[in-house]
Amino acid sequence: MPQTPIFSSMLGSSCSGQVQPDMGERCVDPVYQDGNIVSGSLEALIERLVPTMDYYPDRTYIFTFLLSSRVFIHPHELLAKVGQICIKQKQQLETGTEAEKAKLKSFAAKIIQLLKEWTETFPYDFQDEKSMKELKEIAHRITQCDEENGTVKKITSQMTQNLLMALSARSQYQEIREKFRQPVTDKGTILKNKPQSTQKDILSVCCDPLILAQQLTHIELERVSNIYPEDLMQIVSHMDSLDNHKCRGDVTKTYNLEAYDNWFNCLSMLVATEICRVVKKKQRTRMVEFFIDVARECFNIGNFNSMMAIISGMNLSPVARLKKTWSKVKTAKFDVLEHHMDPSSNFCNYRTALQGAAQRSQTANSNREKIVIPVFNLFIKDIYFLHKIHTNRLPNGQINFKKFWEISRQIHDFLTWKQVECPFEKDKKIQSYLLTAPIYSEEALFIASFESEGPENHMEKDSWKTLRTTLLNRA
Repeated sequence: MPQTPIFSSMLGSSCSGQVQPDMGERCVDPVYQDGNIVSGSLEALIERLVPTMDYYPDRTYIFTFLLSSRVFIHPHELLAKVGQICIKQKQQLETGTEAEKAKLKSFAAKIIQLLKEWTETFPYDFQDEKSMKELKEIAHRITQCDEENGTVKKITSQMTQNLLMALSARSQYQEIREKFRQPVTDKGTILKNKPQSTQKDILSVCCDPLILAQQLTHIELERVSNIYPEDLMQIVSHMDSLDNHKCRGDVTKTYNLEAYDNWFNCLSMLVATEICRVVKKKQRTRMVEFFIDVARECFNIGNFNSMMAIISGMNLSPVARLKKTWSKVKTAKFDVLEHHMDPSSNFCNYRTALQGAAQRSQTANSNREKIVIPVFNLFIKDIYFLHKIHTNRLPNGQINFKKFWEISRQIHDFLTWKQVECPFEKDKKIQSYLLTAPIYSEEALFIASFESEGPENHMEKDSWKTLRTTLLNRA
């Protein structure tokens, strides 16, 4: 993955204007602006990807092109084109002289370096047999350039071994996650007259808001660590069928995105469940204030996703309607949190806080200060809308590469944040509760809510009557 954060210098901090390059030189292919490619034909962009004797592409270009190319061409087809260019360049250098042999070895090393970056950053591109076959063919041709000492062959062998290990690890992770993939269900008692003395709640497991926020951060970082750049690019390639390439998205690649999104929903429902199932108002008030403190600690850590999930849980109708409970809650801290997550002006307040956390992360000396976990559904929406409002191709048919620089920059930021190691000690007991505690369905939440505080208007009375009737019919 590219390490040099130069995207911001290319594009600036805002993407509110049209991402359109200067079309003054329509015949030029590719088109450059301030030293960076902003548009070009697919063929020209591929040529800029492949090293030559005197040239190696910038790592940010490699990352951006490999990321965005799947919108226009399948990875195995791209590999085939790269292989064809390699053959041509190799043939030009095969004159037999010692000087040309040295150049050939240098060229081979650069090609292997490109393949190494490709396999390390986008290993899933090589999951199918076609891609793996093309990779092996290129590697075979290139190893012939250095048959005397076999250095290139050793590097190639190690690269292939690492790739297979990465693919195997991802496959095993998906199999494990699939076994535990369950919808949000009501696993608890729906109607309750008296609380069960043996029934646990979150406060019996963890009563320290900071520690719970730290454990939530553990879970978040574990989940984002299994999201890859090609997963995120599926948001774009799912919607596109350009130039009859029909680059359909792979459903398996979106599973990690769906699983992470489901975690957000589960956390929101868990918060609502913990609040609604408490019978006594005083204890319920304490539970609400506890989650407000947890959300605040998440904000301080930089865990915006958990913070938003908690706020969303407390804003669900079954919780929000508990007026007697909320009247006893000290809401000043909650009001501050809601201000940060105010959706007006495209979540301007949140974006300001996120930018502050990102800047802190860049200059941080410890992993505690490096943590940045954005609100994931907003991050996804940003990529989606950036894709929708800017065309993939310009009027002259060239690829609008400046658009993909911006998409790549956002994805690169996310990949940088997800690499941070969680600095907090893991508490298996707390995490087990967060991941396995019973969660009420929406229907069960309303029933628990109405039992705690009866319906106050005609609409609520009708809803309560309907719910009770439904339960009696089921019985």
